[in-house]
Amino acid sequence: MTLTNREIQVWNEISEWEDKLLQYGPTDFTALYDKWLEQSFSLLPENVQEQFFSKLDTWLFHLHAMVQSSQNQIDARDRILGAARVFNQDITTIEDNKKLTIDQLTYIADQQIARHRLYSFVQGGASGSGGVLLLGGDIPAMTVINVRVVQLTAMSYGYEVNTPFEMMMALKVFHIGTMPKRLQGAAWEGLIRETKNMEDPYFYEGAEELTNLSWMEQPFKQVLKAMMIVLFRKRIIQGIPMISMAIGAGTNYQMTRRVSEFAQKYYQYRYLNEKRDDQ
Repeated sequence: MTLTNREIQVWNEISEWEDKLLQYGPTDFTALYDKWLEQSFSLLPENVQEQFFSKLDTWLFHLHAMVQSSQNQIDARDRILGAARVFNQDITTIEDNKKLTIDQLTYIADQQIARHRLYSFVQGGASGSGGVLLLGGDIPAMTVINVRVVQLTAMSYGYEVNTPFEMMMALKVFHIGTMPKRLQGAAWEGLIRETKNMEDPYFYEGAEELTNLSWMEQPFKQVLKAMMIVLFRKRIIQGIPMISMAIGAGTNYQMTRRVSEFAQKYYQYRYLNEKRDDQ
């Protein structure tokens, strides 16, 4: 199937985005930080490190399954199908969404992305209000929001996330989307290579490890954010801790913005690449 002019334009936009991603490199500060992080973890026995990341991976797998089977996600799936039927009344399954044009799919995905960026903004503002429970639940809540936006972006472009392969791809998209920009380029290339080498569209046959030392920067950023919130929550303006709320809201919004942008590019790439392969 030949790509339309608009699809070629989007393909070129993805290529430009990919080129910029690959150009990111470590600064002197980030290189020093990476070295410090590596040295800090090296103090732990190797088996402890392996158990830590293994348990973190298991938690993400269970979280993905929990979010995917939740009633909220089922309702969102129905909304995606409803939006798709506005453009094509014959659509009955998520896979049928691939019958739509790239602009129609992007429109549907953008609706989900905008909603979840707002959720992150509100969640960050709430955590910045200074409540201990809200601040303590910020990392789990943000993980759920970002896993969810990746799943809904996948479904918007016609990819069900209830098969082993698509589940792993969604988790890897979430994982890479939360990584520092300087590490995303190589991870993107690995993800695309794995996608192209897929032999079975249902079963996943690649490496199942997700988290590693390079991913730990994001949790540390969340901890740093929590420390900043605690530091500034007593700076009250008209009875409201505006500074700490702004820190929480801005940080969370930017995180979901990065994850959702990465998910959007990946599933756009897959949709267009499959159409190119059908030529």
